[in-house]
Amino acid sequence: MASAVTSQIDSPSMRSGGKALLSLALMDARNHTLHLFAQYQNGLEKVHYEVPQSETINPPLWELGHVGWFQEWWIARNMQRAMGMRCHSDTPRLSSIEPNADRWWDSTQVTHSTRWQLDLPDADNIRAYLLDTLETTLDLLEKADETDDALYFYRLCLFHEDMHGEALVTAAQTLGLALDKTMTQAFTPAPMPLREPLLIPACTWQLGTGNTGFSFDNERPQQSVPVPEFEIDAQPVTWAQFVEFVDDGGYDHPELWCAEGWQWLQGLASREGRRGPRYVDQIGVASGAVMQTRFGTAQRMQGSQPAMHMSWHEADAWCRWAGRRLPFEVEWEIAADSAARRGFLWGNVWEWTGSTFRGFDGFKPDPYAAYCEPFFGTHKVLRGASFATRARMKNSKFRNFYRPERDDMFCGFRSCSL
Repeated sequence: MASAVTSQIDSPSMRSGGKALLSLALMDARNHTLHLFAQYQNGLEKVHYEVPQSETINPPLWELGHVGWFQEWWIARNMQRAMGMRCHSDTPRLSSIEPNADRWWDSTQVTHSTRWQLDLPDADNIRAYLLDTLETTLDLLEKADETDDALYFYRLCLFHEDMHGEALVTAAQTLGLALDKTMTQAFTPAPMPLREPLLIPACTWQLGTGNTGFSFDNERPQQSVPVPEFEIDAQPVTWAQFVEFVDDGGYDHPELWCAEGWQWLQGLASREGRRGPRYVDQIGVASGAVMQTRFGTAQRMQGSQPAMHMSWHEADAWCRWAGRRLPFEVEWEIAADSAARRGFLWGNVWEWTGSTFRGFDGFKPDPYAAYCEPFFGTHKVLRGASFATRARMKNSKFRNFYRPERDDMFCGFRSCSL
């Protein structure tokens, strides 16, 4: 029975999870967050969890406190929480149980570059704050109605915490922090059988998510999109395939790169002396061997593992070299939903698409308006999930988004025929 409940609370069906399962899932998410944070203790406790300032990660203590703040802000302090998506984002809030919470952890007011200068409390006090806010959340959930509106913010906070859990794993990779053996094994992309590309017939596809259960605002409104026939890889591009690009001088030919990508590449070479994928210490042209640092330890990557820590620019350049292209996000979604039985594999790495991140026609921001709308037009869409993504977040409709130069996430790509 316990295993059955566990599989329910960590499955994509949690988008429609009721009060009983949501309560368990929220506790599960918090336990996972604290377990991940405990991985930082050995390496960073003696230096008070101080880390170098970076554009791609947050200070660990800020990351931890923000999770509790977000939940308290949208649930305990939000008197319109039962209204769900109809809640007004600027409605006055009740006071926090922590007088300095907004000054420390409000991500809309505390800019990224200033988070290293904050007088944050210590880890024990932040853990206590997380315990208190979760207890209040669970008490309020018990009294809530069993409707999508009434449960909207509880589901939002669950998935928000899951995203920040993956951010803690990503930051551990960035910082070179060692994880315990069990976690290192869990956070390893599996080798994949190399299958022939799949031909997907023309269709009219319902892109995005309907109005049942929970969905993110950038997945709505659902719309019909006519899509011509296309061919798509059955799995993400592997290291063996990417090594061929390197062997053929892919990083030395500007004609393979878009203008922004070539400029990004030259900047890497001048700043870091790097001319290859992130964290790769050695990429053997003759042997095909790839040594990539993972959580502080150099490991040999198997040729059948997905090529990982790829920027959109690198993915785009490989596709140009191979005479192929990145899939549009609607093509990726069609294949993920309709071609699994034919061998379409996803979930090992986030996958770049050729689509620029924008709202669908008729887009309306949800109360948490800062989540995605500010990034329309500047970011690229990634689809799928990675090995560090909780199973309940692995939804074929979910739209991830990052700037095209980002390569610190657990991201790769697949290709389509021209």
